[in-house]
Amino acid sequence: MDATTGRMPVLYLSHGAPPLADDATWTAELAAWSADLPRPRSVLMVSAHWEAAPVTVSSTASGTPLVYDFWGFPQRYYDVTYDAPGAPELARSVAGLLSGSGETLHQDPARGLDHGAYVPLVEMFPAADVPVLQLSMPTLDPHRLFDLGRRLAPLRDEGVLVVGSGFTTHNLRWFRPADGPDGPPPTPSSEFDHWAAETVGAGDVDSVLDVLATAPAAREAHPRTEHWAPLYVALGAASAGADVAGSSVIDGFWYGLSKRSWQFG
Repeated sequence: MDATTGRMPVLYLSHGAPPLADDATWTAELAAWSADLPRPRSVLMVSAHWEAAPVTVSSTASGTPLVYDFWGFPQRYYDVTYDAPGAPELARSVAGLLSGSGETLHQDPARGLDHGAYVPLVEMFPAADVPVLQLSMPTLDPHRLFDLGRRLAPLRDEGVLVVGSGFTTHNLRWFRPADGPDGPPPTPSSEFDHWAAETVGAGDVDSVLDVLATAPAAREAHPRTEHWAPLYVALGAASAGADVAGSSVIDGFWYGLSKRSWQFG
């Protein structure tokens, strides 16, 4: 943790699918990343897999069942549990920050963590001893999500780790199990990944927000932008600092998809 400000960093990570747990390289990368982070008081997850308006938070009660929002996988992936403590204090803080802009925060008491949240958390905080709250994306509009992140930025000074969980490229037509996880990525995936590495690394927020107009192969890399959109929230939360340039912590490809992930601050 920054010894002067006590401010937590912000993360955007590519969260994988349930079989991420079987990838020894990627799970080791996530574990090493979390080991280098200051220990958060709580985690606020913004996952590509929860779009709901108005802005809504998940259950704050421990023991709420996970959301197994995937189909056709072996049973063992549906047997995964992650019983992290609830985060009612964090929910109250989020509500207070949003109310200052005239927005009311809703809560879904039956909503557990979806796989965009718990799959990476199982690898990063396997003891499930850090309180976790999930926040919905009320829109895919880049500027509105960036503004939402900016309003959440003060949470960083309360020891909250804000995490945007998506995928740097996400076109499931590229997913070919027969090629294996380490097969060569399609050219559009590698082109977009190269652009993303340079653009996010330079802190070029305007280009990131206007991804469909500025990035090569953007509409192939993201036929729909929900897996890129959590980055907007992360950038907004990071903008409270002096520098929004992202540091690539994880890179490479998994079944043709870019798993590049960044840390801000």
